[in-house]
Amino acid sequence: MSASNRLAGCCLLAGLLVVTLTAAVAWQALVTRALAQESYPTRLVRMIVPFPAGGTADALPRIVADKLADEWRQPVIIDNRAGAGGNIGAEAVANAAADGYVLLASPPGPIAINDSLYKKLAFQPANFAPVVILGTAPSVLAVKPTFPANTVAELIGYVKANPAKVTFASQGHGSISHLSAMLFQKLTGAEMVHVSYRGSAPALQDIMGNHVDLFFDNLGSSLNLHKAGNLRILALGSPERAPSLPDIPTLAEAGVDGFQSVTWFAVVAPPGTSAAITQTVNQAIGKVLQQPGVREQFEKMGVRPLGGSVVETANFIAAERERWGEVIRATNVRVD
Repeated sequence: MSASNRLAGCCLLAGLLVVTLTAAVAWQALVTRALAQESYPTRLVRMIVPFPAGGTADALPRIVADKLADEWRQPVIIDNRAGAGGNIGAEAVANAAADGYVLLASPPGPIAINDSLYKKLAFQPANFAPVVILGTAPSVLAVKPTFPANTVAELIGYVKANPAKVTFASQGHGSISHLSAMLFQKLTGAEMVHVSYRGSAPALQDIMGNHVDLFFDNLGSSLNLHKAGNLRILALGSPERAPSLPDIPTLAEAGVDGFQSVTWFAVVAPPGTSAAITQTVNQAIGKVLQQPGVREQFEKMGVRPLGGSVVETANFIAAERERWGEVIRATNVRVD
């Protein structure tokens, strides 16, 4: 064999060796990733809640995290990172490794609303990997104890007779409570004054103290206060009545056609999280939501446990993003 042929043969052999080694490395990476996904989780899982401790948005994930820890035999902790309408915590999850060990548990704001509300975000909400909807809670139209209206019709009449004098509280600018009130004004022609708070707790304190007139809250926060007479729920924003308040009509039943406002609580994962991991988390949380004790705790807070598949979750969030986006555009609500 000539020297040139021997050289060519060596080069070919070396090339084949490189290709083989490259394929082996790639195969090993795939196997390692597959094994990691099969055994997930093998260590602590952090569930970031982008709002303060104490509210429904915090309580629900804590219930679920506690049961997940039992299910997985791994610690699952809640990490509250509040601020900027939920954007601070959401950004932390958006920038986390897509390995399932950091998750976002949140109401709609940073998942389906803020991209329509803010001119610029440091993350793209639509890029989160949907996992599951924990539950839904109707928005409620609550008024202060001394408010001179006992029905929605009386409320609308009073507001129209006193334009720009009736005040409505919100959990913050651009929150579900704010957008619900803006939608209510648009559909009824009522003109009110917005008073923004930092969360439900201070807003509820002021409505119970007769310092603000009305508040579109979620049922979980207002239910017991209504029963105690500390505020009055006139109507619900959901399409159907709530079992816990069978005598309270929906706003649609009360004559406000086209009104719908439901708060929901979802778990999503960082962009790029594999279907294997989102499916694993979805099934585990779905199992937790079926536990009678968990369902009872949710329902005491006025929240209906939901669950559903990853695909159903993705479709639900997409529909909510479009619906609230339309409300924001129609009412010109912006956060600069």
